[in-house]
Amino acid sequence: MTLLESFDIPPGSSMPPFTLPDSSGKSFNSWDCFGTNGLLVVFICNHCPYAIAQWVRFINLAQEARQLGINMLAINPNIHPDYPQDAPEQMRILVEEMAIPFPYLVDGTQQVARQFKAQCTPDPYLFNRDAELVYHGRLDDNWQNESGVTSQDLLEAVRALAEDREIDLPWHPAMGCSIKWRR
Repeated sequence: MTLLESFDIPPGSSMPPFTLPDSSGKSFNSWDCFGTNGLLVVFICNHCPYAIAQWVRFINLAQEARQLGINMLAINPNIHPDYPQDAPEQMRILVEEMAIPFPYLVDGTQQVARQFKAQCTPDPYLFNRDAELVYHGRLDDNWQNESGVTSQDLLEAVRALAEDREIDLPWHPAMGCSIKWRR
């Protein structure tokens, strides 16, 4: 496991459009996934301890975000033969086991992760309805222990976006396992 932090990406950056399948082969176009107030895109996987520790929090966040007009989708960039836990079949099992209420997409070529400049899992990006980046950073301040969280950065950004308020909190980088790039 190699710990990395997300890259610093400037606010207002445009979301790269994409179309990706989920683990069942159903295709999703990024433009069709937006809620009335925006879209949260999270690069994540099945095997990374940082991702595992935060999956339930992302599911809970997605439910609140959806009520605020912000949809969510997750993208797995770790489609790599050396990481069988991240294979689409395993993604499908995770979706069923955790009742994941948003699309969990397969980035089989890793091109979408590269376009986003994703670096780690998890790596969240929050876009407004105009597909402009309004937050890129950590979910909260304690990836290991949800009961120790004192600052829910991403939730605050989601609420501010939904309420059309300025997102004035600092962008602390997300951190997690490195994306398993194929050569």
